[in-house]
Amino acid sequence: MTAAENVCYTLINVPMDSEPPSEISLKTDLEKGDVKSKTEALKKVIIMILNGEKLPGLLMTIIRFVLPLQDHTIKKLLLVFWEIVPKTTPDGKLLQEMILVCDAYRKDLQHPNEFIRGSTLRFLCKLKEAELLEPLMPAIRACLEHRHSYVRRNAVLAIYTIYRNFEHLIPDAPELIHDFLVNEKDASCKRNAFMMLIHADQDRALDYLSTCIDQVHTFGDILQLVIVELIYKVCHANPSERARFIRCIYNLLQSSSPAVKYEAAGTLVTLSSAPTAIKAAAQCYIDLIIKESDNNVKLIVLDRLVELKDHPSHERVLQDLVMDILRVLTTPDLEVRKKTLQLALDLVSSRNVEELVIVLKKEVIKTNNVTEHEDTDKYRQLLVRTLHSCSVRFPDMAANVIPVLMEFLSDSNEAAAADVLEFVREAVQRFDNLRTLIVEKMLEVFHSIKSVKIFRGALWILGEYCSTKEDIQSVMTEVRRSLGEVPIVETEIKKESGELKPEEEVTVGPAQRLVTEMGTYATQSALSSARPAKKEEERPPLRGFLLEGDFFVAASLATTLTKIALRYVAIVPEKKKQNSFVSEAMLLMATILHLGKSSLPKKPITDDDVDRISLCLKVLSECSPLMSEIFNKECRLSLSNMLSAKLEEEKLSQKKESEKRNVTVQADDPISFMQLTAKSEMASKETNSS
Repeated sequence: MTAAENVCYTLINVPMDSEPPSEISLKTDLEKGDVKSKTEALKKVIIMILNGEKLPGLLMTIIRFVLPLQDHTIKKLLLVFWEIVPKTTPDGKLLQEMILVCDAYRKDLQHPNEFIRGSTLRFLCKLKEAELLEPLMPAIRACLEHRHSYVRRNAVLAIYTIYRNFEHLIPDAPELIHDFLVNEKDASCKRNAFMMLIHADQDRALDYLSTCIDQVHTFGDILQLVIVELIYKVCHANPSERARFIRCIYNLLQSSSPAVKYEAAGTLVTLSSAPTAIKAAAQCYIDLIIKESDNNVKLIVLDRLVELKDHPSHERVLQDLVMDILRVLTTPDLEVRKKTLQLALDLVSSRNVEELVIVLKKEVIKTNNVTEHEDTDKYRQLLVRTLHSCSVRFPDMAANVIPVLMEFLSDSNEAAAADVLEFVREAVQRFDNLRTLIVEKMLEVFHSIKSVKIFRGALWILGEYCSTKEDIQSVMTEVRRSLGEVPIVETEIKKESGELKPEEEVTVGPAQRLVTEMGTYATQSALSSARPAKKEEERPPLRGFLLEGDFFVAASLATTLTKIALRYVAIVPEKKKQNSFVSEAMLLMATILHLGKSSLPKKPITDDDVDRISLCLKVLSECSPLMSEIFNKECRLSLSNMLSAKLEEEKLSQKKESEKRNVTVQADDPISFMQLTAKSEMASKETNSS
């Protein structure tokens, strides 16, 4: 089956025999068959002509026996037939038979059925023979006054096409269409007429627009779109006309059609760079994003806002609309939210950063324990990163952001919690005035952290930045709370053998303190107040990590305990208290080593973790000034160097993005092929270079 047959099958929706019929059989069906037989025969003729066959003997038969029929299907097929059939002789002269065809279509242009009239007018748009069109011109003109808009609409298109191809047939077409446009009421007819005037006689189009420029907002959207197109062309060709049409574009921004609003906003930006115009266009874009349901449309309009932002003189105007832009976050689509947050972050300044942070904090709180859609976790992660960037750029906002974000350290979404942890680590290093707040908040959420990776990071921050006696003691209390009863091995064995029941091991009660074997206080775990179900659920978090075989967190714990113990020794002068605190830290490390070498964990402790914990035990047993210097200063110095390098890298990337891209090679530059260069030219180039 050929492509031509596919086109025709789609058009007529009737299959054809695999073998093409003979010309004699087709002629017989066209002459003597009923309407159905003639319809089938005409379909086969069309397919054969599309396949390249001439069939000149059938032309007069179709004119005599098919053309006079009034069946609508045959009428539609004849329009296709007359479009594709050869209408001239080999020497270029019009066939005599086409005069009969022309007369038939003159009658169709006067037919009482509007479908036949309109279809005929659409067919005439495709004719390229002026001899066929010339006798039809009076009938085509008369169709402009038909009662039905379908006929008038297609009459305008026919006149436009004929005027464009054969201007001598209807030289007064612009004037005729202008008069038609003034008196016409149908929106689609006016749109076609105005479109013709734009391309055929732009001055007449402008004259018409000037007479009704105050009523443009009442027109239909299809006509408004054409008016916007005309204004755009005129103002680009003649910038002095901008003041004449700027008010009209402002009115079209209030149109009910989103397409008209979009085009009007884009035209307004090109017509004027005044802050009021830019603000109106940007506000229109924002409204379109919020009201439009298609996410692809939202992304396209967001790109237009980004283009406005990239213009140096427009950026300050958009900065005043940051809060309006953030209304787009109500869209559930992740890509739209991502682009919106990036745009807001690019526009944020010291004037609006506080409002931006308030909105983002509310959005973060909304995402807590919400599963409205599958991208909630990713959206929360985007919000965390945006708040992180705001806090880095505007340090005064960090104190408002940190308490909210640190609640998410216990989030089940490890990616979002990791972003929060990275932010907290950077903030606690850069902002000295916030360290007390961060440490206090970290101690509050420490026991509820569910991810071992986040637990390790929290341990490092507490060990590195707890500098007062009270904070150090609080860290030790939280560690004992997360580790549970020690020694671990003996307690777990008793629990499995039934000698120690879980409810006897820990008494339920709020904020109850227990005295440990070392004489220090340990706060009761909040996990024990939950209804007991499984042994794993009753275990404190750190104890659970260790029994699962994750002893890397034990190495981190050993480092943290070493840091705070060395710092405690330096702060507290009483020798007895020093020895008590250091011995308690060593006891916790020893019981973890014992657990790792027992058969209780699912995975045994690795040699690296054993070496690390053993090293920490040795450091605490000696408490030398050198080790104190390494543990308490060098680690923080390494973090400071890393953050400084990261900051320089971010500044460099921002500088590259802000620089305009310079085109090194133009698209139409000639390409020099060395193989095609003459030897004399190469010799001259070498001489010049030397």
